[in-house]
Amino acid sequence: MLKKSVLRKKNDFSTIYNKGKSVGERYVVLFYRKNDLPYNRVAFLASKKVGKSVIRNRARRLMKESYRELTESQTISAIGYDFILIARKTIINLKCADVKKSIEAAMKKAGVIEKKV
Repeated sequence: MLKKSVLRKKNDFSTIYNKGKSVGERYVVLFYRKNDLPYNRVAFLASKKVGKSVIRNRARRLMKESYRELTESQTISAIGYDFILIARKTIINLKCADVKKSIEAAMKKAGVIEKKV
Protein backbone atom coordinates (compact mmCIF):
# COMPACT_ATOMS: atom_id res chain seq x y z
CA MET A 1 0.00 0.00 0.00
CA LEU A 2 1.41 3.35 -1.00
CA LYS A 3 2.04 5.97 1.65
CA LYS A 4 -0.30 8.49 -0.01
CA SER A 5 -3.18 6.01 0.05
CA VAL A 6 -3.28 5.75 3.86
CA LEU A 7 -5.50 8.03 5.94
CA ARG A 8 -3.61 9.62 8.83
CA LYS A 9 -4.88 13.11 9.64
CA LYS A 10 -7.44 13.64 12.36
CA ASN A 11 -9.25 16.16 10.17
CA ASP A 12 -9.76 13.52 7.45
CA PHE A 13 -11.19 11.06 9.95
CA SER A 14 -13.53 13.70 11.38
CA THR A 15 -14.92 14.69 7.98
CA ILE A 16 -15.51 11.05 7.00
CA TYR A 17 -17.30 10.33 10.28
CA ASN A 18 -19.38 13.53 10.20
CA LYS A 19 -20.11 14.03 6.49
CA GLY A 20 -19.60 10.53 5.09
CA LYS A 21 -21.88 7.52 4.97
CA SER A 22 -21.60 4.18 6.72
CA VAL A 23 -22.50 0.60 5.95
CA GLY A 24 -22.48 -2.22 8.48
CA GLU A 25 -21.73 -5.84 7.77
CA ARG A 26 -21.31 -8.89 9.95
CA TYR A 27 -17.57 -8.50 10.58
CA VAL A 28 -16.76 -4.91 9.54
CA VAL A 29 -18.22 -1.41 9.43
CA LEU A 30 -17.37 0.73 6.40
CA PHE A 31 -17.33 4.53 6.48
CA TYR A 32 -16.83 6.15 3.09
CA ARG A 33 -16.80 9.57 1.46
CA LYS A 34 -15.82 11.04 -1.91
CA ASN A 35 -12.42 12.78 -1.73
CA ASP A 36 -11.95 14.24 -5.28
CA LEU A 37 -8.46 12.74 -5.58
CA PRO A 38 -7.28 10.42 -8.39
CA TYR A 39 -6.80 7.57 -5.89
CA ASN A 40 -8.50 5.93 -2.91
CA ARG A 41 -7.34 6.40 0.68
CA VAL A 42 -8.03 3.85 3.37
CA ALA A 43 -7.63 3.26 7.13
CA PHE A 44 -8.07 0.06 9.13
CA LEU A 45 -9.20 0.27 12.75
CA ALA A 46 -9.83 -2.16 15.57
CA SER A 47 -10.90 -0.82 18.95
CA LYS A 48 -10.11 -2.32 22.35
CA LYS A 49 -13.58 -3.88 22.31
CA VAL A 50 -12.25 -6.35 19.73
CA GLY A 51 -9.64 -7.73 22.13
CA LYS A 52 -6.06 -7.38 23.27
CA SER A 53 -3.31 -6.05 21.02
CA VAL A 54 -2.48 -9.36 19.35
CA ILE A 55 -6.12 -9.88 18.34
CA ARG A 56 -6.55 -6.26 17.21
CA ASN A 57 -3.41 -6.44 15.08
CA ARG A 58 -4.57 -9.69 13.49
CA ALA A 59 -7.95 -8.11 12.70
CA ARG A 60 -6.21 -5.18 10.99
CA ARG A 61 -3.95 -7.55 9.04
CA LEU A 62 -6.97 -9.55 7.87
CA MET A 63 -8.73 -6.40 6.69
CA LYS A 64 -5.60 -5.11 4.93
CA GLU A 65 -5.06 -8.37 3.08
CA SER A 66 -8.73 -8.59 2.07
CA TYR A 67 -8.69 -5.01 0.79
CA ARG A 68 -5.44 -5.67 -1.10
CA GLU A 69 -6.99 -8.72 -2.80
CA LEU A 70 -10.05 -6.69 -3.79
CA THR A 71 -7.95 -3.91 -5.31
CA GLU A 72 -5.64 -6.32 -7.13
CA SER A 73 -8.56 -8.18 -8.68
CA GLN A 74 -9.91 -4.75 -9.69
CA THR A 75 -13.35 -5.34 -8.21
CA ILE A 76 -13.30 -1.89 -6.63
CA SER A 77 -14.41 0.21 -9.57
CA ALA A 78 -14.75 3.59 -7.87
CA ILE A 79 -11.78 5.92 -7.62
CA GLY A 80 -11.51 9.00 -5.43
CA TYR A 81 -12.95 7.71 -2.14
CA ASP A 82 -11.84 7.67 1.48
CA PHE A 83 -12.59 4.43 3.33
CA ILE A 84 -12.42 3.63 7.01
CA LEU A 85 -12.81 -0.07 7.79
CA ILE A 86 -13.56 -0.84 11.43
CA ALA A 87 -13.36 -4.38 12.79
CA ARG A 88 -16.27 -5.73 14.81
CA LYS A 89 -15.84 -8.09 17.73
CA THR A 90 -17.13 -10.97 15.58
CA ILE A 91 -13.95 -10.85 13.46
CA ILE A 92 -12.05 -12.94 16.03
CA ASN A 93 -10.90 -16.40 14.81
CA LEU A 94 -11.95 -15.86 11.19
CA LYS A 95 -10.18 -16.73 7.97
CA CYS A 96 -9.19 -14.11 5.41
CA ALA A 97 -11.82 -15.33 2.92
CA ASP A 98 -14.64 -14.60 5.40
CA VAL A 99 -13.39 -11.07 6.04
CA LYS A 100 -12.97 -10.49 2.29
CA LYS A 101 -16.61 -11.50 1.68
CA SER A 102 -17.76 -9.15 4.41
CA ILE A 103 -15.75 -6.20 3.06
CA GLU A 104 -16.94 -6.96 -0.47
CA ALA A 105 -20.58 -7.05 0.69
CA ALA A 106 -20.17 -3.74 2.54
CA MET A 107 -18.65 -2.10 -0.53
CA LYS A 108 -21.45 -3.45 -2.73
CA LYS A 109 -23.99 -1.90 -0.36
CA ALA A 110 -22.06 1.37 -0.60
CA GLY A 111 -22.13 1.18 -4.40
CA VAL A 112 -18.34 1.22 -4.73
CA ILE A 113 -18.08 -2.27 -6.27
CA GLU A 114 -19.95 -3.21 -9.40
CA LYS A 115 -22.35 -6.08 -8.80
CA LYS A 116 -21.55 -9.17 -10.85
CA VAL A 117 -24.17 -10.10 -13.43
